[in-house]
Amino acid sequence: MPAHPYGSHEPPGYNCPFCELLAGGPLSEDNLCVPTDLVYSDPTVAVIMACDGFGDYGGHAMVIPAAHLESLYDLGDSVAAAIMIMTRKLALAMKLAWNPEGTSTRQHNEPAGNQHVWHYHQHVFPRYWDDNLYRQLRHRVPADIRARKATELSAALAELG
Repeated sequence: MPAHPYGSHEPPGYNCPFCELLAGGPLSEDNLCVPTDLVYSDPTVAVIMACDGFGDYGGHAMVIPAAHLESLYDLGDSVAAAIMIMTRKLALAMKLAWNPEGTSTRQHNEPAGNQHVWHYHQHVFPRYWDDNLYRQLRHRVPADIRARKATELSAALAELG
């Protein structure tokens, strides 16, 4: 599959925050990721905590390819399959770690599709009746809360095998 078969939206000189995190730093000054956001990684996929929360809840996570692939259009079949398998495992880990009332996933492509980081990412949300997820009450989640939640999810993923 050619890189970016539908074009790239990555600006010149783009410092990918997810690639910087997976590489172990250094992190660019405007990178909102912190090292403790990394929940899991293998040669194909990684799980990282998202820096934003919605409603009264922080702690959603994202499944990303280990390689820098900008959007859904750039994923090969084996990477896409690995992302979906990890998405299911992550949702199960959230149930085990936090016992939410449900889970949701979503993914965005291109600026009009609400993508703002130019590295594919599949959001996985623990859901609660009063979370207001789709009302866009977005807020920054402090790094220490993300670190605690990353540790909880990492343990739950390990328990699931």
